[in-house]
Amino acid sequence: MKFALIDAEKTHHTVSALARVLGVSREGYYAWRRRGGESARAAADQTLTTKITAVHAASRQIYGAPRVHADLAAAGVRTSRKRVARLMRQAGLQGVHRRRRVSLTRRDRAAHLPADLVGRDFTAEAPNQVWTADVTYVPTGQGWLYLAVVLDLYSRRIVGWSMSHEQKTALVANALTMALQHRRPAPGVIHHSDQGTQYLSREFARICADHDVRRSVGSAGDCYDNAVTESFFATLECELLDRTTFATHDQARAAIFDFIEGFYNRQRRHSTNGYLSPHEHETRFQEYDKAA
Repeated sequence: MKFALIDAEKTHHTVSALARVLGVSREGYYAWRRRGGESARAAADQTLTTKITAVHAASRQIYGAPRVHADLAAAGVRTSRKRVARLMRQAGLQGVHRRRRVSLTRRDRAAHLPADLVGRDFTAEAPNQVWTADVTYVPTGQGWLYLAVVLDLYSRRIVGWSMSHEQKTALVANALTMALQHRRPAPGVIHHSDQGTQYLSREFARICADHDVRRSVGSAGDCYDNAVTESFFATLECELLDRTTFATHDQARAAIFDFIEGFYNRQRRHSTNGYLSPHEHETRFQEYDKAA
């Protein structure tokens, strides 16, 4: 009670005078204050840890400290990224980490190569200017399931995708067709890929020509020429495929659909977008474009 009285009256009298009148020491008062401060910080840390745990769970236990911090900030919770990282370590929470991906590119040396229109400049000023594309594989109990995607460089959104148990031209053609149907880009959108045989086929070239899509191809065997799509596949692998075993193709299809359309495009925060999801990044572009 005496220390509480000093705390209440210290704006009117010195701590030394109050301590002398009440028969206690200044050191004892400050020790009492420190204990109270530590208790308050511990309580605040516990409250924040509860919020961090909820954000981490909502991210499917994928997010590390930067994205958890971004989610908290969006919800109006003001704290530092370092504090979030510390509390996540104390709670045993961590994000997932990428591993090196194996390329599936099989080059057709006899095919005519389109020019590289991207040149490792993976930026775009607006949606539907530059798309990148690639193919990966998903192990299942029924054998490989192949996934082809088309990604918009502006927002990193997956705008087209296709899955098949066969790695044929129809796989990449269906992904591009989906992107064209959903996005309806203006003539001249760039489609950038590696030198895989499917992308260099006559059938794929015809689809591009019919829809005024400009084909672009990087150099052979160089993942940096298609780094953004490679990065998406690395994200898919570490955040879904490495954490799940699929008995059938149908199980894999359902999980990949849910990851792309239910999580990645609409919810997952992307560092290139200023920690906005692809959907939110495009929505803000549209709002700004209308206002301008």
